[in-house]
Amino acid sequence: MKIPYSLTLFFTDCYTPKYTCNHKKGLDLTSSSSHLTLKEFCDSNYKGSETYDGLETVLYGIASGAKNLESQIRNGNLLGMLGATGDMNIQGEIVQQLDAISSDTFVQEFKDSKQVAMVGCEEIEHPVTFGDSDQHKFIVLMDPLDGSSNIDVAVSIGSIFGIWKREPSTPLNADLLLRPGAEQIGAVYVVYGSCTVLVIATEGTVNEFTMNPKDGEFYLTSANLKYPDKTPYYSVNDGNTAKWIDGIVEAVDQLREGRSQRYIGSLVADFHRNIIKGGVFLYTADTKNTVGRLRLMYEANPLGYVSVQAGGAVSNGIENILDIKPVELHQRVPLIIGNKMLVEQIIETVKKT
Repeated sequence: MKIPYSLTLFFTDCYTPKYTCNHKKGLDLTSSSSHLTLKEFCDSNYKGSETYDGLETVLYGIASGAKNLESQIRNGNLLGMLGATGDMNIQGEIVQQLDAISSDTFVQEFKDSKQVAMVGCEEIEHPVTFGDSDQHKFIVLMDPLDGSSNIDVAVSIGSIFGIWKREPSTPLNADLLLRPGAEQIGAVYVVYGSCTVLVIATEGTVNEFTMNPKDGEFYLTSANLKYPDKTPYYSVNDGNTAKWIDGIVEAVDQLREGRSQRYIGSLVADFHRNIIKGGVFLYTADTKNTVGRLRLMYEANPLGYVSVQAGGAVSNGIENILDIKPVELHQRVPLIIGNKMLVEQIIETVKKT
């Protein structure tokens, strides 16, 4: 139906925009005193510390790599960087072009930091070593691009890092990487979504930084993150229901009562939503993946560390994942992670069945 011209004028004259945005001007946080930059935060909290001195350089490397990778993710389709390389990684998964780019990006950042002695990477079969001087104080385990199967459908993906301390003069070998998650001194993850956020956890605190695309700087936007008391969400792949053990079926049935399911399929994105909104994520062992599917060293340990510092919990259904002594670099585990009350509820339900 054609709207009369006079009525069109009426609608136009009566509508007053409530919010406006100056797209040309853009966002300018460079002079804002209300948001600490990542450097200002690190200088105040880590630089010169007996435990954390040098960590700030590692964090700057992660931020730099994330900034570069974010640009390539957003422009990947235009630059022809989507799709597979034709290779298969150590996990038995098809390597995406951005998987390879992200691995190379962060490996180079850690090498340039001159603070990282060794890196273990989900995409690389063997550890990468950089140096064994006393200045090389840190060991990093990483999933450089989590959720890469979602790259070509514009869904949030991310990067995950666990950081361990290396004692001076400790020889560099593969066993140096096989340490429990409880020995981490920090963990970091990045989410590339509607905005790019970098979350840093050290003992007792979790802090979120958001990247300003205008200057590429990360600014502190949420300090001392904690899980909320309310738990409105649970995250699980219901497509695996037929493969679950009876205890998990019952536990998920309990989660459904009064909660909504939210499952993106990118672990880091599901985890970030749950830590902000409240909820639990689980990817347990089943008849197909009898030892679990997610990686202990690259995913479960780093995010488990973040979860605990935020007042949450992490478990494989039997014990705290952070207490597990790893036996191999690419080890897989079942994962239950989120609000402490829900993690404990799931464990108790499984024990009873």
